[in-house]
Amino acid sequence: MKGFFLSLEGIEGTGKSTQARLLADYLRSRGYAVIQTAEPGGTPISLKIRELLLSVDSREMDVVTELLLYNAARVQHIKEVITPALTRGDIVISDRFSDSTLAYQGYGRGIDRQVIDALDAVATGCMRPDITLLLDVDVEIGLRRNREMQKHDRLEREDVTFHQRVRRGFHEIAAAEPERICIIPCFDGIEDVHEAIKEAVASFLRERER
Repeated sequence: MKGFFLSLEGIEGTGKSTQARLLADYLRSRGYAVIQTAEPGGTPISLKIRELLLSVDSREMDVVTELLLYNAARVQHIKEVITPALTRGDIVISDRFSDSTLAYQGYGRGIDRQVIDALDAVATGCMRPDITLLLDVDVEIGLRRNREMQKHDRLEREDVTFHQRVRRGFHEIAAAEPERICIIPCFDGIEDVHEAIKEAVASFLRERER
């Protein structure tokens, strides 16, 4: 089987990192070679950009600077991690990819869609995951979960209306690409969400391997 690319998306507090880890462990137990990664990050250069993007000391960052930095981190991520893994035939699980940029910088920040799409074409060559799992929860619940986990980065400090715009953006993106994006409600416990994710991924794998 050729490698394939899976992303997890969603607003803050949906448990993407936990679910990415559980999914990677599950797929490895089934004999698949899996690369688990995250954005912004995945490479030394991308991690340095991540620190700059999420630092509370970067609160004066212009929204266009933010957009450019996310794309710069993604270029390195694709070149050093994603493309080599797919070439080997591995499964790549990424905590966030281009959909987050459209949701956060487009719907959240209000940057024009054409600008975002043009930069994405340069950064990714219009690469898209084979399947995207959109983990969904109410904004207030997600932000409360992160506060309980003592997560306080620059994006966490945005007001509730910003995160509501982002969530709405994710839903509109999913509605436009239902064949790629599967919405997974995250109101239940971690294991219940994991089971829903396993079912969605197993269905995708069955179709792909036919």
